[in-house]
Parts: sequence; C-alpha cells; structure tokens
Amino acid sequence: MSTATPIPAAENTLNLQQLAADVVERALRAGATEAEVVIREGDEFSTVVRLGQVETLKESGARGIGLRVFLGSSGAYRTANTSTSDFSEGGLAHLVSGAIDLARVTSQDPFAGLPEPNAMGRLTGELGLYYDDVYSLPTAERIEYARRAEAAALSADPRLTKSDGGSFDAATGHKVMANSRGFAGEYRRSYCSLSAMPIAETEKGGMQRDYWFSSARTLAKLDSPESIGAEAARRTLRRLNGRRVSTQQVPIVFAPEIARSLIGNIFEAANGDSIYRGASFWNNQLGQKVASENVTVIDDGTLPGLFGTSPFDGEGIPTRRTVVIEKGVLKSYLLNTYTAKKLGLQTTGNASRGLAGTPGIGPGNYFIEPGKKTPKEIISEIPEGLYVTEFLGHGANLVTGDYSRGASGLWISGGELTYPVEEITVAGNLKEMFFNISEIASDLEFRGSMACPTIRIDGLIVGGE
Repeated sequence: MSTATPIPAAENTLNLQQLAADVVERALRAGATEAEVVIREGDEFSTVVRLGQVETLKESGARGIGLRVFLGSSGAYRTANTSTSDFSEGGLAHLVSGAIDLARVTSQDPFAGLPEPNAMGRLTGELGLYYDDVYSLPTAERIEYARRAEAAALSADPRLTKSDGGSFDAATGHKVMANSRGFAGEYRRSYCSLSAMPIAETEKGGMQRDYWFSSARTLAKLDSPESIGAEAARRTLRRLNGRRVSTQQVPIVFAPEIARSLIGNIFEAANGDSIYRGASFWNNQLGQKVASENVTVIDDGTLPGLFGTSPFDGEGIPTRRTVVIEKGVLKSYLLNTYTAKKLGLQTTGNASRGLAGTPGIGPGNYFIEPGKKTPKEIISEIPEGLYVTEFLGHGANLVTGDYSRGASGLWISGGELTYPVEEITVAGNLKEMFFNISEIASDLEFRGSMACPTIRIDGLIVGGE
C-alpha cells in the first residue's frame, strides 16, 4: 500500500498558462530562436483486491514541465529538450539553461522546427473529456467497486477458485502548452476503469485465467461491477480443457479485443516515422490498394468523449478526421510536423508529446469502419475455422509483413463455437492479410484509442500438431 503527498492547494492555484508563457520568454531571453513548453499535472488512484482483501492501494499526484528549444534559423535549427518536476525559481532556471546548453552541441537538422503559426489552433466546443465524478467516490467505495467485480466473477461457478484480482483505477490530468509562435492552449481529461481476472480450475488440476473490464471518462458510463465480473467469469470458463488442432489453413475470426492488435499493425505501417525511415512495407504506397475493398480505416481525434480525443495535438495543431484507408486504398500516412517535412507532405495533427523528447506520432480515435453483419452471422458461415481470443508475444515484422503469433481461442465447426483450443500459432503475411479481410462485423466499440470490430481473415495458417 502506498500513497503520495498531494500537491499543496496553494501551489495548485498557480496559473499554469502564465507559467508556460513565462518559460517560453525565459528561453528566448537566454538565446533560443524558438521555444515550446508543455506542462502536465494530474492525480492517479489504483487499487487491487484479491480474494476480498486489499492487495495494493496507490494514490499519487504529479506535475512536470518540458521545454523544447531551437537555436539558429529555419532550415538549420539545433534543438534540445529538457524537463523537470521542480517548479522553483532555481528549477526553472536550470531547465532553461540546460536546454540551451544541450542545443548548442547538437547537429543542425533541416527538418526541425515548430509548425507555422497559421497551422496551429484548437477545437472549440464541449469534447466531453473531463468529469469530476471520477474522483467523487471515497476510497472505501472505490475499493468496494473492485471487491464487487471480483466477487461477482468468483460466485459465477464453483470451478472459479482463485483470482488475480479485481481492480479500480481513476485518473485526472491537466495539460497546458505554449510556444513562441503565439500558440497557447490547455485541456483536462478524466478516466476510470474497473476489471476482474478470475482463475478457473478443472478436476484434473488444469487452470485458466481471463479477464474483462470497462473504462470510461465518467463513472456514469462505467459498466457495473457485477456485469464485469460475470463477463470475466464467462470468458475464463470457456477456456477450460483446451485442445490442440492439426496444422491447417482455415478462416480465422478475430475477436474485437484481438483485432485491435491488427489495427495497431496498420497504424504502425502508416506511421510517418516508419515511412521516412524505410521501415514499413507501405513505403511509396499512397494512392495504391493495400487492403480489401471493404476496409476503411479512420483516425479521428474530434469525437466527443472518446479516449483519443483532444482539442490539439502535441504541437498545437487542431486534431482532425483523417481517412487513412478508403475502400482498400491507402489515402494518407499519419504525420507530425517533422515527418511531414521529411516526406514533403502536411501534418495530419498526430503529434504525440510527453514532457521529454521530441514529438512522436500517436493515434486519435483509430478504427476500422464497421460492417453490417453480427459476429454470430459471420461465424455461422464458417464450416471449420478458428475464433481467436488471445495472442501471445509480438510476431509482426513491419518491414517484410511476416506475421506469426502464438494464440488460443475457440474452434469453429458447423458455424458454431465448439471447444477451446490452445498451444497453436497463427501465421501469414500482413500485406496479404489486409487483402484477405473478407468480413467486418457491426460490433465496433471503443475501449481505448484504437478500436476494431470482429473481423474474418482468410488464407492464414493455424499451426498445431
């Protein structure tokens, strides 16, 4: 059990927007040609209950500031980054001097620099990102949420004898950003989640575990502990007495939580960092067909209330809707300012930035557009196949597309889910897999910033006995 001392109320009243602007000015006075400041503060709570007893309880508050400076002239900038959690006069002075000193010894980069002033801005209107209620529950009630989820799972069946716990998490965050080209913006976010992970045991001593969870911006949209526990129990029990199957080529259906890993592969293949480094099999593929015609992939950071939504990206560019793949055709890479310059393109507003380091590339709300069939309808059309519920390890090569992962799931026979299978592999090539997505279900649901419905892929090899 651990707690962290919360930030004193007097310090909480500090005007972070003014502080960000002041640090930008300090950097310019110290010799920077351009400067960018990001300030983050937030609170986190987490508890895990195992077999009814509190195993971990953590509560913390944190705050930090990051500075990025540019020395020289556009097209020949030297750049460096520093960060600190020390907001004292001495801490801020060290932050600025450290960044300037580091920048002086770095190499010039013709692609470095802040976005153009006319490209920066932020979305207006209510985006549904912050709700006070995630911190409204007393600690005892938060613990009780976790306890109820675990209890519901364990009470579902006598074979559920052990547990990896029930958990409840809550967090709030505040981000402030300013730069020397006139941008200033801030927003707040909230988050809460609840999960249960029971363990089932057979009479012969075989054991399996699985989990289920719910996450939301507000407590009001969190699933009930009882429903989460019941679903975790169902998923765990269906894994008992798993078998191996013979090696064969059959249709494979990816459950939504597994299909998310595939959309992650699509994200990495379209990531501007991978493209300019020549580390993606989609290099020089804009305008080319890269997937089956039923595949449309969207990145949209503007959807209210979702986990990948924000009013601006990590460089102060307004978030937007980008069609990455339209009916199988690659329409856009995902870019920040740096990668856009490298590729001679325009940023897509996907800069992702922490306190330290240069901006990377992150998703907004990234998803495959759903189809019209239900998962049950898709499964009913398969005489023999595999429904994947878990992948093990990382087996995707984004340069060649080679794909091989350990897996477990449920065997499909006669259009029905029949028995659990385990100790198998699923192998193919991502370039071919995207073309072989033959069905996309209607069950799109966001439980994170990436989401994918149930999908069917043909032409894969199930490796078994």
